[in-house]
Amino acid sequence: MWNYEKRLQYPVHIKTPNAKIAKIILTQYGGPYSRNLERFFYLF
Repeated sequence: MWNYEKRLQYPVHIKTPNAKIAKIILTQYGGPYSRNLERFFYLF
């Protein structure tokens, strides 16, 4: 049996979250009306 730890390759430290920039980044992945975007918001 093994233990899985979800970690990033490099540490990320977010000092102040910015919703405007986050929305821009997410729209670059699949457009503003993407089905994958809906799944992403459901997970987080």
